[in-house]
Amino acid sequence: MRLDGKDQLRFITCGSVDDGKSTLIGRLLHDSSSIRDDELKALARDSLKYGTTGEEIDFALVVDGLEAERQQAITIDVAYRYFSTGRRSFMVADTPGHEQYTRNMATAASNAQLAVILIDASKGVLVQTKRHSLICSLLGVRHVVLAVNKMDLVGYGKESFDRAVADYRAFASALGFLSIAAIPISARYGDNVTGRSEATGWYKGPCLLHHLESINAQPNTADQPFRFAVQWVNRPSRAFRGYAGAVVSGSIEVGGEIVVARSGRSSRVEKIVTYDGELARAEPGSAVTITLADDIDVGRGDVLADPLNQPEVSDQFAAYVIWMDQQAMAVGRPYAFRIGAQSIASGHIRATRHKIDINTGAQIEAHALSFNEIGLCDIALATPACVDSYKKNRHTGSFIIIDRYTNRTVGAGMIALELRRIGGIGRPPLPLGKSERSALKQQRACIIWLTGEHGKAAIGNLVEQKLFELAHHTMLLEAGNVGIAVGETNRKEDVWRIGQIAKLMVDAGLIVICALPCPTSTSRDHVRALVSAAEFIEVFVDDQNGGCVQHDNCEMHAKAGLPELLKVADASSEPPLRHLEAAGHGPHRLAEIVLGYLVEKGIITR
Repeated sequence: MRLDGKDQLRFITCGSVDDGKSTLIGRLLHDSSSIRDDELKALARDSLKYGTTGEEIDFALVVDGLEAERQQAITIDVAYRYFSTGRRSFMVADTPGHEQYTRNMATAASNAQLAVILIDASKGVLVQTKRHSLICSLLGVRHVVLAVNKMDLVGYGKESFDRAVADYRAFASALGFLSIAAIPISARYGDNVTGRSEATGWYKGPCLLHHLESINAQPNTADQPFRFAVQWVNRPSRAFRGYAGAVVSGSIEVGGEIVVARSGRSSRVEKIVTYDGELARAEPGSAVTITLADDIDVGRGDVLADPLNQPEVSDQFAAYVIWMDQQAMAVGRPYAFRIGAQSIASGHIRATRHKIDINTGAQIEAHALSFNEIGLCDIALATPACVDSYKKNRHTGSFIIIDRYTNRTVGAGMIALELRRIGGIGRPPLPLGKSERSALKQQRACIIWLTGEHGKAAIGNLVEQKLFELAHHTMLLEAGNVGIAVGETNRKEDVWRIGQIAKLMVDAGLIVICALPCPTSTSRDHVRALVSAAEFIEVFVDDQNGGCVQHDNCEMHAKAGLPELLKVADASSEPPLRHLEAAGHGPHRLAEIVLGYLVEKGIITR
């Protein structure tokens, strides 16, 4: 975006409590001559009343304008300020550091191109520093300034600076930032804020303002596919029908072809109208009214798109969610969703795949998300929406979750790359279903999930061989043919993906044998929920005497040596239905027990 002929950079300051975010912005505005004389006089008076710097001006009060903020010396709400230099104009958002107000920080980060992340040189990297960095990464901020503040408290020592930078870079290495510029500063005294400081003679890089003026952080939305979010149908008279909204990416010109993404109806642009007159072409960020050559159904919430590069029309997708409400997420509970100008009256979180450990970035198993937690969730909407992945388009790839009873915004989401299912608009029903395919094969389709420390692959192979000899149609999924790692990394994600594959095979009428580790009941529940209760059979293998290990050709199982007990259970009962000591029984006998269970349940006949 250009203002007064200058590029505009939108950036935020974030980080932990008392790291000096508000003070930095105040100092930046003051030293760049962006505070008027009357404001400066008022600031001097307020500093004596509310300030924390003695008789000196407290620059934090420039943006901390709320009475509660001044009394508590904290930032609560997001404060936006605009200023300009000879080279560039800026919009800066001062965000709160308290965990309680993380939602405010996330709101500001969703529109930022760069983040100035502050670290107190005397404290180093804190949990909230990591949380804000992770949120910036998820929200598509790709450029970071690591401002190591309060260098005056550590005597402007290079060692303190280097230690803080090394700790942060080690944490942020997996967050996908394109640039991390580390600058030692003292916001209170102005060191390296708008000019180089002699107190840090060992630092040879630019000051903060020079870096903000020179960095190229503009998103290349002009090269992205055309997306126009319809916000209002403009009908001032019977002779005029236009669609008012914003070009969020790409561009459009008079005569250009468009498609209404949700309905699939196409037309071409007849006029592009603004308050100042008609345009031949509209660029990203333009707020315009578009008229079409054809009279087609377009309403608020529709997305006009490039016919050759359309968004997905989907009612289910995976998304990273930041949970912002004190009341924990309720999986399965109806919520309202808003994606751009699209309002979805009802939808729900189907499941939480995992949450993210703020300190390590590791994926942790979770049933739901609590306040300020971040995780990957499966979302299902009552009606399809036009969506892109967040990496492809911030506008059509982000959404908010609204409590339908209180109308509070309880979460914010970023759609992941993989879309779970595209809504079937206009898709004819399949002529063949699961029951027809199973009947043709003279069997009942199901998933047999063999889990436990080891012995699974040996029993699974024998079960498949015996079913094949009985002319049944099967597929064996085990570590060797699905390519999962031996370690525990992403185990829940592996189980979820393999469960999806197994479900498709069940839909094809197959008996699917999964000989894979599935150590937690939550993971098994996620797979079980994909099919009907009678179609999921859980077999837990626990080898006490090593009776099956010698037959197991999978190296990761052969290394184990735990006792063995075979338990066969179905989805209707959490405890096993049958317990058999495996001592004296080889894998052939145990495979026969599994087949007997299938006969008992009517899955197969012999």
